[in-house]
Amino acid sequence: MRKPAIVALILCGISASCSPRDYLTRRLAADLIAASSTFRAPQRFELRTGVVSNADYVSPDYLALQHHGWISAINATCVPPLAPPCWQISLTPSGVDTIQTLIPSEDNDQQSFSIPAARREVTAITAMAKQGNAADVEFTWHWIPMNELGAALHSGEIRYTSTVKFRRYDDGWRVIERTPFSGQPLDDALKNAEPAQ
Repeated sequence: MRKPAIVALILCGISASCSPRDYLTRRLAADLIAASSTFRAPQRFELRTGVVSNADYVSPDYLALQHHGWISAINATCVPPLAPPCWQISLTPSGVDTIQTLIPSEDNDQQSFSIPAARREVTAITAMAKQGNAADVEFTWHWIPMNELGAALHSGEIRYTSTVKFRRYDDGWRVIERTPFSGQPLDDALKNAEPAQ
């Protein structure tokens, strides 16, 4: 009779001193990545009107805007440091209707707009390698459009693969967003993400 009671007391003592963050599981890793400020930062699209270089005008993002009928362009004289050919980009009436709702009203007269377009979403934790108080976690993610502009720029079907470092502290595991020591922090992992196979 005394053995089960002692075992129960030991288990209660052990579980009271442990938190859910003490064990790095795939679910905890996904939650910590998704909650990090680096991962939650939205992707911003820099839309420039006025004179732009040919490289900007034929970029995939500007081609998507042209395809939706939101911008139009005519040949223009280049201004330094741009090299010919250059284009004068303007918003079409449809583009004004779409973009105007996404920018603050005081920016309406600007020629450059920084517009939040998409946010990241973790789709899967694909691998974990733990050694002591450190771990490497590989995960896949994709962009979720936040508005009509984001939907034009991101299909949501492309998956990216990133690997990030985790470290176990006295209060549990944490994702390393920026690090003074060796290893790839989350901000670098997201910048260096490759499309998943």
